[in-house]
Formats: sequence, C-alpha cells, structure tokens
Amino acid sequence: MRILIVASIKKTYYAPFIIEQANSIIALGHTIEYFGVNGSGINGYLKNLSSLKNKIKQFKPDIIHAHYGLSGLLACLQRSVPVVVTYHGSDINVPSVRVFSKIAMCLSAFNVFVSPKNVSLAKAKKKFNLQPCGVDLQTIVSLKKADARKQMNLSDSDKIIVFSGAFDNAVKNSALAKEAVSLMPGIRLIELKAYTKNEVNLLLNAADCIIMTSFTEGSPQVIKEAMACGCPIVSVDVGDVKEITSGIDGCYIAERSPEDIAEKLKLAINFNGKTQGRQRIIDLGLDNESVAKSLISIYENILK
Repeated sequence: MRILIVASIKKTYYAPFIIEQANSIIALGHTIEYFGVNGSGINGYLKNLSSLKNKIKQFKPDIIHAHYGLSGLLACLQRSVPVVVTYHGSDINVPSVRVFSKIAMCLSAFNVFVSPKNVSLAKAKKKFNLQPCGVDLQTIVSLKKADARKQMNLSDSDKIIVFSGAFDNAVKNSALAKEAVSLMPGIRLIELKAYTKNEVNLLLNAADCIIMTSFTEGSPQVIKEAMACGCPIVSVDVGDVKEITSGIDGCYIAERSPEDIAEKLKLAINFNGKTQGRQRIIDLGLDNESVAKSLISIYENILK
C-alpha cells in the first residue's frame, strides 16, 4: 500500500509521534512519503493545495493520512484519493479551529480521534474510531532510578518532579504546577524542553513523578511514555489521562487546585517504585506496532 502523510512541517521537522507512527507502518511492509504543509491559519494551509495535487500525481498514493484538522481539510479538498484524518486535540479543543476540523470530518473517508473527550466535543457520529498514538517501547524503556540518575548526572538524594512540557508553553499551565510545588519544600521541578528522545526516557526513569496541569490535551504522548517507564503520574483530568491511568497504583488525578495537586504529588513521591503503567500500555494496544496494524486495517477497509 502507498500512503501519503500530510502534516505541518516546521523547518524540516515533523512531529516525532507522526514519524514514529509512519515508521511502524513502513516496518509492516508499506510505502510512505510525506507532504509537508507550510504556513499558518486556514489561508496559509490552503495555499498548499496546488503543491499537494502535484505530489499526488507524482507519488500516486492509495490513501492519504492527514494529521490535525487543518491538514485534513487541505487533504480533503482534492477528491481523487481517500483521506483519513487524525485529530490530535488542539484541532478539536480550540473552537475557532474545530469548525474547520468538522468540515474535514464531513469530507474525509474516515476520522481518527485520540481521546474520548475529543469525540464528544466533535460530536462524531459515524465513520470514526478512537485510536491514540502509540509508544515506541523499544526506545522508551524502564530503567532503575539510580542508573538513570547517574546517566543524567542527577543526585540520588534529590526529590525530582518532571513537568510535562516547556514552562513557556501557555497551554501546559506551568503556573499551576509551580504553585503546587511551592507548597512542598525541597522539590526540584524540571521542565521537559530541549531533550532528545533518549534523554526524555532517562529523565522519566530518574524522576520521582511527572506532573501535568495542562488546560487542554488530546492523548498526551509524555504521559504514555511515563507509563511505559513506570513513572508515577499526577495529572489534572485532561485529555485521556484519567481513562488510561485509571486503577494504576502510583497514578493520581488531582483537582485543579495547588493544594490538592501538592497532596497527590506527596503520594506519588512516597510511592517510591515503578507503576504498572507499561503493562497497561501493552494491554491497551498502545505500542507502535499495534497502532500501526489498527491504522492499516482502516486503510484496507476504505480501499475495499
């Protein structure tokens, strides 16, 4: 099968989870090429239509898989190749973007949502399924905390909480996390910014827990990666975090108050061990290979 991935490109980079997903599909014997969307806003995206049509003529794909709603709408404006669109969260959570995503939903052959909340917000009724992006379990592995800290040059005695993104990313709501941590003397809060994939893996294994206080999310990759490392989790009820961590000892859903978050952080730090998050990822079929097989099944059903 020949699959064209349509997604926003920044400089020469696609979102890492898009590349990982595509590589898992390639590993199962299929051919993938990319069309990078340059520009911002609906007008910026639509300026790519002529170039996209030229790419389709050159590559001759069987299926187009677009990531995010605006890329999906662009892909759907050509009518020669069926389009699957994955909505990752911001394209549904933000009302001004959701309107364009809903047009894409109508024009596409099939729609993929990464969280139940996004299905509900989009009011999806047909030709859709729920499929979060997967985790690369070959790269994201569980390590002993002491070994990970040694490799990251972190002290064994520090109490370390990883923040689930960059402090300057407004959507991640770092102010709430910082306020909660301020109620706990002696805690080191580390932002996830400018780390390689391997360093993220080491940091999640080195940490006492990870905290998420985002205003909105889809199906956050970093939470699934933390689960795959066995890292304790404290999160507000956002995206699909509550659903996928439900019942796992060492994972806690907090109210959006500094006091409750601080109480849950204390529980997570005192858990002092590995969670069963990695097994939950496997049980849910959220490893990259399982997700790739699910997507290939969608493509095949459309082509039938």
